[in-house]
Formats: sequence, structure tokens, C-alpha cells
Amino acid sequence: MSNNTSFDNWLGLAIGNSRLHWAWFEQYTLIETWDTQHLSVAIKPNQLPQQFLANQLLEKQLTQIPVYLASVVPEQTKLWQNYADLKIITLEDIELENIYPTMGIDRALAAWGAVETYSQACLVIDGGTALTFTGVDRQKRLVGGAISPGLRSQLTSLKQKTALPEIELPHTLPQRWALNTDEAIASGIIYTTISGIFSYIADWQRQFSNHQVIFTGGDAELLWRYLHLQSPQVAQQIIVDRNLVFQGIQLVCQNHLTP
Repeated sequence: MSNNTSFDNWLGLAIGNSRLHWAWFEQYTLIETWDTQHLSVAIKPNQLPQQFLANQLLEKQLTQIPVYLASVVPEQTKLWQNYADLKIITLEDIELENIYPTMGIDRALAAWGAVETYSQACLVIDGGTALTFTGVDRQKRLVGGAISPGLRSQLTSLKQKTALPEIELPHTLPQRWALNTDEAIASGIIYTTISGIFSYIADWQRQFSNHQVIFTGGDAELLWRYLHLQSPQVAQQIIVDRNLVFQGIQLVCQNHLTP
């Protein structure tokens, strides 16, 4: 990608384990976000896949604009290697201390986006295919974190590894002591996940009192709702911000375009 300091429109793309997460920016203003399925064919050198783009981009004929890409799926990254106006984001682009070489780029971007946006130590809880916990202090040092299966990954694992049925996650808390299989699955997954989240939040607040806890990722709102039903006082202290990764990508873009 050329070091162009004046482009008006560009895309941030976070390739997750299950989906593509897109963000359209006009300079440094976030205009729209959306999700799509993974790619199945390689991107052409001078043409973005129109079926994956927001309608407004198509209307404005913005189908060949810069893309800042962060990926945790190497096979999907390869499909972008021919696109001419591409910047692949790596850990070297992230201005956090203590990052380790195998840290996921999505976690690093979200943590950087959080500490820059909220100007304080932050615990980022990402509810995606994986449920991740990432702590960063006010000096932009990675405190550490943890990784476990996300809500839907737990459901998928039970379906694949046992004879149990596949269920839909309820919008409210299930009965803890269930009297049927579907509710028993929901109870086991939801209450153990929420208990784990409680534990990490409590430990974080012992170390960093009155600092920010943020839910992000595809299940952010659902996790917050479960937590709120379980403990409203704890949930009221938590922000839901699904754009932390894109805020991190924007920081990379700003640094890249600054002479």
C-alpha cells in the first residue's frame, strides 16, 4: 500500500474464526460496520468483492479502496495477497508493551483501541468464537489475559462430541436447575460462563479499582444481558463496545499515513 496521506475512504477488515468483520471509514470517521461469511475465492488485484460490500459503497462506486486487514485465519489472509491496495496489520503495528509473539492480532487491536479510547486501564472481554479476557494498564502495557471457548463454540462442541441436541441460546437466563435437556444445556453453558466472567472481573477490580471493563465481540450484548440479569450492579459498570478492534485498526491507519 502506498503511503497516501489524503485518501478519503478506506476499509478496516478483521478476519475472525467464523466471519469477516468490515468497517467503512471516511478519513478517520467510522461510517458503517457489517459482517459477512468467509471468502471462498481470491480477491482480484483491483476489485473488492461487490457482494460483500455495503450498499452505500456500491452506490458511490467505491469498490477499489484501501483495505487495512487484521486476520487470525491464515487461509483467508492468502485470498487477499493479490489485492493491490492492502495493508496487512501485524503485532509490530500495535503500540502496546509486553505483547507476546503468538498473541492474536484481534485481541491486541481491541486492547490498544480500548486504552486509547477510554484513557484508563481496561479489561476487554471479547465474546466471539473464543471468549477472551485481555487486560491492559494505563501505560499501555499488556497485563495478560485468558482464552476459553465462546458460548456458541461450547454448544457446537456438545453437539459434535455427544448425542445431545443443538439448541438456540435464550434471550434471558434459563432455570438453573433444569427439568429438560435443552434447558440443562443452556443452564450449564450460560451459568458457568457468567461465573467465569464474574471471577475475572473481580480479580481485575482488585488490581485496578474503578477502571473500565468492556464487552466486545458478536455476543457482547447477550453476555451483558445475562450478567445484568444475574447481577445488575456489576453489569452497570460495564460498557458494551463492539468496535474496539476497528478503533485499533484506525490507530494503525493513522500511524501509517503520518509522514
